[in-house]
Amino acid sequence: MEFRKNDLVTLEIEDCGIDGEGIGKADGFTVFVKDAVIGDTVTAKIIKAKKNYGYGRLMEVLKPSPYRVEPKCEFARQCGGCQLQALSYDQQLVFKTNKVKGHLERIGGFTDIPMEPIIGMDELFHYRNKAQFPVGRNKEGKIVTGFYAGRTHNIIENRDCALGVAENKEVLDRVIAHMEKYGIEPYNEATGKGLVRHVLIRYGYFTKEVMVCLILNGNKIPKEEQLVKSLCEIPGMTSITINVNKKHSNVILGEEIRLLWGQEYITDRIGDISYQISPLSFYQVNPMQTQKLYAKALEYADLHGQETVWDLYCGIGTISLFLAQKAKFVRGVEIVPAAIENAKENAKLNGLENTEFFVGKAEEVLPREYKKNGVYADVIVVDPPRKGCDETLLETMVEMNPERIVYVSCDSATLARDLKYLCERGYELRKVCPVDQFGMTVHVETVCLLSNRKPDTTVKLSVDMDDYYRIKDGQEPK
Repeated sequence: MEFRKNDLVTLEIEDCGIDGEGIGKADGFTVFVKDAVIGDTVTAKIIKAKKNYGYGRLMEVLKPSPYRVEPKCEFARQCGGCQLQALSYDQQLVFKTNKVKGHLERIGGFTDIPMEPIIGMDELFHYRNKAQFPVGRNKEGKIVTGFYAGRTHNIIENRDCALGVAENKEVLDRVIAHMEKYGIEPYNEATGKGLVRHVLIRYGYFTKEVMVCLILNGNKIPKEEQLVKSLCEIPGMTSITINVNKKHSNVILGEEIRLLWGQEYITDRIGDISYQISPLSFYQVNPMQTQKLYAKALEYADLHGQETVWDLYCGIGTISLFLAQKAKFVRGVEIVPAAIENAKENAKLNGLENTEFFVGKAEEVLPREYKKNGVYADVIVVDPPRKGCDETLLETMVEMNPERIVYVSCDSATLARDLKYLCERGYELRKVCPVDQFGMTVHVETVCLLSNRKPDTTVKLSVDMDDYYRIKDGQEPK
């Protein structure tokens, strides 16, 4: 049977795609349905049809899955940020484990994968210590803030995200009230006019410090003193800054930061290490799980105080400083100069002198330092962005021949690709541990341990030294 756009189909959802969508079949025709859960029986409308498969919009749940739960957030379907809120948490962990395992099998070609149980979350909501809220006007002309609907730039109004901290709503209420009182326009992406683009909020999970950064299409916001006074009434307020971004693009942050009040950073901790975090800093958004993630990376690194370690894509030194507690020396590499300055300050803050940090692309710095300056590594830790590692970097890692490589990944597809490269060139995948950093979403972190393969056998030779010297002198051996 041929299916076309706008056809209604009844489906039993039998599987789950990598983006959390339910998968069912109608007369052999595969349909991907957002918001459907494994075990559901649903009615879906075909919104896009190919030859053998299509995409459907969930119209009605005829029979709910035993794994289906009521989403905590009323905007879950509209927003699209929490793709798995309707799925029970134990099944979310199953989904994420299978996602990692599937990528390693299909892309990496691995079998008998040494998977450890996924490390789940204790607190499923209000775990994010950072949020970026776009500001605009709705169809009625009201100033709104919230999150973009999936694959659009239409703002779903929501000042109290279920994944964010309670302080977010208090900050947003005060910023919007200030804009309304003084006639301040939100930014309009279509025209490039308007002033307030985004509100960035960071929260110190352990220190309770609050940062507010207003991203402006300009250098100044009217009545700054009044806004600062209002925001300072929020407990824990520590940093209020302006970020200038006049570019007509969808890039959120510009490069210029101007301090309005307090200091340019907040401080937080992971384990025994304290970090200074600025508006531009990369810092894991789930501190409780990050502590578990880094503990696993440290376990895999197996440091005893004599090792030289390279930490590639080190950011503000988050993993580097964790490693420096156990290693002889740690070198970190990061492309963002401000992050490296933060890393150096964080090393001083924690009294760790066995570190060195380099500004630049990891795929340029590591080959240079290895080939020109002869640096080496007993252990390499790598935590790249979603695109994974550049092949030049992987090649240098193989040439450096460290005893162990610890790969921390936020994208299991590029992880599988890179592990395949390394394991075809002398390394063995010894351990894989998924870590759920982002409950209610399809994202999953993974920590992997690779060990340098040793020869399977050794050959013992017995040499007669009298024969050796006879041969050396040009005589026949006895």
